[in-house]
Amino acid sequence: MINDELDEGVAKGSDEFKDIKDKAQAAMKWLCREFYDVRTFGGVLSTGNEVMKGSAYGQVRGPVQFTFGQSFHSITPLEITITRCAVTKKEDAAKERTMGNKHIVPYALYAAKGYVSPAFAERTGFTQTDLDLLFEALLNMFEHDRSAARGEMVVRGLYDFEHVGTQHENNAEQNKREARLGCAHAHKLFEGIQVGLTDEAKEKGFPESFADYVVVCDWTGENLPNGVKLHRRHDNESTS
Repeated sequence: MINDELDEGVAKGSDEFKDIKDKAQAAMKWLCREFYDVRTFGGVLSTGNEVMKGSAYGQVRGPVQFTFGQSFHSITPLEITITRCAVTKKEDAAKERTMGNKHIVPYALYAAKGYVSPAFAERTGFTQTDLDLLFEALLNMFEHDRSAARGEMVVRGLYDFEHVGTQHENNAEQNKREARLGCAHAHKLFEGIQVGLTDEAKEKGFPESFADYVVVCDWTGENLPNGVKLHRRHDNESTS
């Protein structure tokens, strides 16, 4: 009698768990399908939700990850004093204007590295169309986000290393498997792009504009690792 009740309870509990698991999976897939940022960068979905709480589907790891941008050389932040003509406090109404501060960087060149995981892309439904849209957004992200503090920010270069596989084009499945795992180490690919100062800038001791830099891409069709294509997204050129 006790064993029968225990078996019935275990069976009931398993069905209930399966139902909750299916709901969590369906919710995760719906969120990834409907929201570009979730299927691209991931997110925590389990906050305040009983269905997602403790579920393996309560956290989505996005296929796209970026490092923090770092400047190639030391920067010199400046504090600028500004005048504000519109007062915001009642006690300042008698004043014609108030003073404030802005912090700016006169010039700096930064680099950030990005990675796209095909394995995670399969889980979230991230597609090649989504990736192309991301590249377009990166190239134009400052065009409609100007401000006094960063009015001239621009993307100078966007290098995309695409892994396509090392086999003949007729062997599509094997190429797909190789591309999924990667055909060359990312750090070695990044090292093929060198950024340095011009001789004039070295004499000055600090860069003042992009013209003070020399960007050299060492990768050519002859020395690029087998199975990798390089797309220069900023000028619509490719090397393979």
